[in-house]
Amino acid sequence: VTAGPMPAIVRSRAVGTAFQLKVWQAVRRIPSGQRQTYGQLAKSIGCGSARAVGVALGANPLAGLIPCHRVVAAAGLGGFAWGSDRKRAWLRAETDGAAR
Repeated sequence: VTAGPMPAIVRSRAVGTAFQLKVWQAVRRIPSGQRQTYGQLAKSIGCGSARAVGVALGANPLAGLIPCHRVVAAAGLGGFAWGSDRKRAWLRAETDGAAR
């Protein structure tokens, strides 16, 4: 890990199904330092399945740009393709203001 500012991202593209893109776009609207449950996110996009939302988030190829770590289980942390330790660390950094 190197110190210093992150390089500017000029262009990126997440490729997924129409449903995955809908989920990922909704996740990008969750402000830094805030969380939503899988069920809340599902309801916000008109989907009846928190599990389907979780599957779509698990396919997120750009975790640093599509902040799926902000989506948690109703009773706990929930899953994270990049590991639960990283999810906790990113949530903590946002709560502490370090990632804003």
